[in-house]
Amino acid sequence: MRVWLLRHGEAEPQASRDADRRLTPSGQAEVHAAARQLLGRPLRAIYVSPYARAQESADIVKHVTGFDAELITVAWLTPDTSPTSTFSQMQPADDGDVLYVAHQPLLGALSALLVHGESSRPFALSTAALVELEGDAILAGGMRLNGIH
Repeated sequence: MRVWLLRHGEAEPQASRDADRRLTPSGQAEVHAAARQLLGRPLRAIYVSPYARAQESADIVKHVTGFDAELITVAWLTPDTSPTSTFSQMQPADDGDVLYVAHQPLLGALSALLVHGESSRPFALSTAALVELEGDAILAGGMRLNGIH
């Protein structure tokens, strides 16, 4: 099973609320490039943060890959959510890959938790970074890092 973690693309520096920040044109291009890495992958579910920049990023992935199911918006993929809380909510897809679209610092810490079993040394992820993890199950310390695209 593969788990993919996508950090949203570059966002506007300010908005009335952090959750309302949208992607810049550069951020949209970054996500298009990242989404091409997912072409041909058997995506079964896309979980996405409710924040505007993550929603836009997930929409781009859906368009580029031809993903035809609904996006699953969840409140536990926000920048301030703890990696252990997010980990406890993650759902495997027995017959394909799962993508989570969210933010730093959450995704960097979550990546470290899944690969190393602890999140105190989070991965540094640039905007639109796509983390590819593989394992038999979603386990802390039980997944292999295949790459950061």
